[in-house]
Amino acid sequence: MHELAITESVIELINREAREKDFKKVLGISLRVGEYSGIIPECIREFFPIAARGSIAQGAELEIVSLPASFRCLHCGYQGAVDRKAACCPQCASREIRMVSGREFFVDSLKVE
Repeated sequence: MHELAITESVIELINREAREKDFKKVLGISLRVGEYSGIIPECIREFFPIAARGSIAQGAELEIVSLPASFRCLHCGYQGAVDRKAACCPQCASREIRMVSGREFFVDSLKVE
């Protein structure tokens, strides 16, 4: 349920940008959500109309792009996806891996008038 609070925060961010950049209406919002961000895109889509009601983002088209996680192997240097169940490097089988991306959540772009 924290997605409602997150969605409201996105609307607050957009309102702040509108005051700074002097735009009056948001036509589209593009969000990026990392695979391991803990955010459920479907919930953001569901809560968006509620959070945007009465704001300059009301009626805006919402695009959510999922970003896959990427890991780096500290043993062999591999960087890329790993099997969630195996949780090891697909090249050398080392378990010394670190996530380098996949926790992101950000507003990528706004279409405004």
